[in-house]
Amino acid sequence: MAALGTIRKRGVILICIIGFGLFAFIAEEAFRSCESSKNDQRQQVGEVLGEKISVTDFQKLVDEYTEVIKMQQGTDNLPEEQMNQVKDMVWNTYVQSKLVENEAKELGLTVTDGELQNILNEGTNPMLLQTPFVNQQTGRFDASSLKKFLADYKSNQSAQNPQMAEQYQKIYNYWTFIEKTLRQQTLAQKYQNLLAHCFISNPVEAKMAFKEENEESSIQLASFPYSDIQDAKIKVEESDMKAKYEELKARFKQAIESRDVKYIDVQVKASSSDRLALQKQFADFQKKLAAAEDPTEILHKSGTSVNYLGIPVAKDAFPTDIAAQLDSMAVGSTSAVKANAQDNTLNIIKLIAKQELPDSIQFRAIQVSGATPEAAHKTADSIYTALQGGAEFEALAKKYGQTGEKTWMTTKQYQFAPSMDKDTKTYISALNNAAVNSYENIALGQGNVILQVVDKKGMINKYTAAVIKKTIDFSQDTYRAAYNKISSFVSANQNGEDLLKNAAKNGYTVQEANDMTTSLHYVANIHSTRDALKWVFDADEKEESPLYECGDNDHLLVMVLNKIHRAGYRDLSDPQVREMVKAEVIKDKKAEQIIAKVKGVKSIAAAKAKGAKVAPVNQVTFAAPVFIASVGASEPALSGAVSATAKGKFVSHPVKGNAGVYLFQVTNKTNRPVKFDEKAMEQKLRQRAMQYAGNFMNELYLNAKVVDNRYLFF
Repeated sequence: MAALGTIRKRGVILICIIGFGLFAFIAEEAFRSCESSKNDQRQQVGEVLGEKISVTDFQKLVDEYTEVIKMQQGTDNLPEEQMNQVKDMVWNTYVQSKLVENEAKELGLTVTDGELQNILNEGTNPMLLQTPFVNQQTGRFDASSLKKFLADYKSNQSAQNPQMAEQYQKIYNYWTFIEKTLRQQTLAQKYQNLLAHCFISNPVEAKMAFKEENEESSIQLASFPYSDIQDAKIKVEESDMKAKYEELKARFKQAIESRDVKYIDVQVKASSSDRLALQKQFADFQKKLAAAEDPTEILHKSGTSVNYLGIPVAKDAFPTDIAAQLDSMAVGSTSAVKANAQDNTLNIIKLIAKQELPDSIQFRAIQVSGATPEAAHKTADSIYTALQGGAEFEALAKKYGQTGEKTWMTTKQYQFAPSMDKDTKTYISALNNAAVNSYENIALGQGNVILQVVDKKGMINKYTAAVIKKTIDFSQDTYRAAYNKISSFVSANQNGEDLLKNAAKNGYTVQEANDMTTSLHYVANIHSTRDALKWVFDADEKEESPLYECGDNDHLLVMVLNKIHRAGYRDLSDPQVREMVKAEVIKDKKAEQIIAKVKGVKSIAAAKAKGAKVAPVNQVTFAAPVFIASVGASEPALSGAVSATAKGKFVSHPVKGNAGVYLFQVTNKTNRPVKFDEKAMEQKLRQRAMQYAGNFMNELYLNAKVVDNRYLFF
């Protein structure tokens, strides 16, 4: 009871404590909820029509397309620039597909399995010709070949041979990508065709358009170029600027936010002492490479950027500057140390061999294994003997669980490999040097391979060359000195305004990168600037960035966020907008002066007396803007005015153009000797209207509230 009394006495306090505890609990949960929401946002690459795509799902799309490109190009890796192109392509395709799918859903448009099957049966779609299912004799897509592959794929999913299963999976993945893309393309074409049928023409419009294209006028033109009046003599009032801005405001609308930065970029380069040290090192490499029977160890120690396989490869396997020297070198010779300013490298070449060999080889093979290498050799000898005695190759191959089918190998399939083991070298050398239709019994480390070369094509020169190529790079001391210098400068100027103001006196150049958007991959085209790019879109105006170490470990970058351009209309305070508006105001005022000057002029002679440049102009049509050589500009307004003026007449009032004011007299009007085809003209007008409507995707994009956050991840 005493305890209960104590509780009652302190009831208010306890209620406050409990209330505070509940508030803390609720606040904690709310905080967790906010954190969870922020974490979700951090994992979102973007958003289209309110639908978000996570970084995981986007990466799957990128990986899918990357494998397709690798398969098409026959390579294992894509360079950074190409990977950026892949990411852009995947994003654009994703956005466009979502936009079209949304429109198609509202309209009830779909692509049925039957329609897709018809496309496959026709086999004319260009994408189908990029697949492995093309008949080599007809050059056309073969639907039956695809069906056979899909059946084989299902039966080989549990295949014992992992290499074969992997190959089947790669081709299957490639096909599923093609099929998905075909569906997307077909749906987009359906939508476009539906849109195209909204545009029609008629005989009256066709006749007018034919006349506009084929009625040609010849004129005597009197030009008064704006350039004849100095800009400095034109007084521009702020009221003029504001009025013109309102008139042109639609030009200055931007759909997405962009940002301007000013930055200092220091690219660290090798000092004179760095160059001397590298020259000395290369002189030593040159002596050792010239004396070496096997250059492998020397190349490894040198850190060369050019792979050495120890087998003949085509000229295009080497960098272009190296390839250009191979034919002028004698076999066995070693070049002097040479500098290449284009890629900033030092180079040495030793040409070990030069041979004329096939670029493409068709062959078939039987892999022979055994409990021991000796057992494999014994089995291979018996197979080889049987083949020499006239046995069927494919029959023997099937006996050992293989197909023995013919395969083509090209030089490009192996010449860019980063390295090559002894067995692979032996295998490729045998294929290069074997006579057509002969049999080769090749002993490898774990067994044997029986080879038969069936055909050889494209005899070319191949080279075995050891190349030492190294960038003329800076030393750590040089980098440290550059870093310490700019780091001290940044520390002493932690205000953005001070940083920019004091840059020149400290030996730094301020540069600008304007209208940056989140679709960029780099800041100022400098590699490895993702963190810097994130900062750009998180910073406030006039804020100064940290010092970034970026590029290929050779750039030092510091930025100041100069301006944020929000989505919407750029205002008159924007320097670019102001400059454009001012130019238009000046043009208007010059036109006013010229028009006042020529008031009452009724002839070309009178216009010339007022200072006009007079010249004949022929073949003026309404359908195309006439180009005026005296002012160096195309003038659509002049084309319209000439078309509306009868033969022999002087223009009723001056024509204000892009580059001047014009007066003219029509001296002749003729029709081109072209026969009017009503149906053809109507079709042409429909196509033209469709071209004008071709920006429908842009309109859909603007209305879809697309959010692009790829810069946070890629």
